[in-house]
Amino acid sequence: MKELVRLRMRPSRDGKSFRYMLDYVDQNGKRRQVSLGHADKRQAERQRHEKGLELRVNIADPVSMKLTDFFRDSLARTKGQVRATTLKETARSMNDFVACVGDIDVQEVQYKHGEQFIQYCSGQDISAATVAKKVKHLKRVFQLAEDRGQLDQHPLRKLKPPKAPRRKIRVFTDDECDRLCKAAAHYEEDGRAVKWELLIRMCLGTGMRRGELMNTTWRDVDFANMTVDVSPKDGHQDTWEWHIKDTDRRTLPLTSELVKLLVELQMSQPEGNPYVFVPMTRYEHIQELRRSGQWTVEKGRSPLSKFCHHFNKIRRRAGIEWHLPRSSTHLPEQLDRRRTESARGQGVGRTCWNRDHRPVLFGGSQGRSRPCSGRL
Repeated sequence: MKELVRLRMRPSRDGKSFRYMLDYVDQNGKRRQVSLGHADKRQAERQRHEKGLELRVNIADPVSMKLTDFFRDSLARTKGQVRATTLKETARSMNDFVACVGDIDVQEVQYKHGEQFIQYCSGQDISAATVAKKVKHLKRVFQLAEDRGQLDQHPLRKLKPPKAPRRKIRVFTDDECDRLCKAAAHYEEDGRAVKWELLIRMCLGTGMRRGELMNTTWRDVDFANMTVDVSPKDGHQDTWEWHIKDTDRRTLPLTSELVKLLVELQMSQPEGNPYVFVPMTRYEHIQELRRSGQWTVEKGRSPLSKFCHHFNKIRRRAGIEWHLPRSSTHLPEQLDRRRTESARGQGVGRTCWNRDHRPVLFGGSQGRSRPCSGRL
């Protein structure tokens, strides 16, 4: 019989004593380590046995289930633990796996099916990086099934995803950056409600993602300290619920030029709209959708309709023929060294737009990437 609870010893800080602890995976698939607060082995074994019985009552034994039913059950159990976009990617990987191996019993899945899946995806002209991502999602699903007691053993635990080569870095020139900002200014003159020039300058100067920019409120902007706070939002009367990708909450510096532009925008913006870049008409429409129950957290990730459509128009006006794809594209920027901590002992910094169109500074002795504050 599979051991659900393990008994471990946790040493004290001085290393002179220890206490027993229980190590197990709960009903939600999360690992727990609970200290028992004593060093009595007999009592600890009894507590371990009691906890094992409690888990065994609530965890089902491995059962026969078709892959489609198994995947549907896994998504239902995992909902709320990860982002909605992650669930969608997982669902697509599951559907591709069923299309490859068929709707077989989950207990019949073997290592060879994982190899067949990689070959199947390669035959569909799917890139190696995407195949590796699909394999990662599948392995996570089967690992959770093992943790929940639905499988005795993870069948794809040793499956190696294909290696993907790094793409060539496409670098923006200073002239292209200037043309992009000028094109955004001309685009606004056509009657666009969104302040595209300021939005692009904020993106280049702070490294904020698209969703972070569109969910920035005036309360997040500290004019005195010249910073902007990237923070999640709760669903209140005037703001909708929004979560940061990977819980990446942070405070970013602003240049004096950006602060000046933000002050001018705030003075011209009508009252009643707490968001910096969401136009009043769009904000009122979203509020109406919220009152009628048609607004979701997923929609709050990018509250501006057809963002990429408008941005591509600006890009074409700037004469930049290549797209800003989901792969990395880099932008050179002059750094305000007084406002950037990562400028110690470095040359001119570089910023890039990553998969989420997020510019970040590259460089430093340890090779990390950091947001930068560019003078635009």
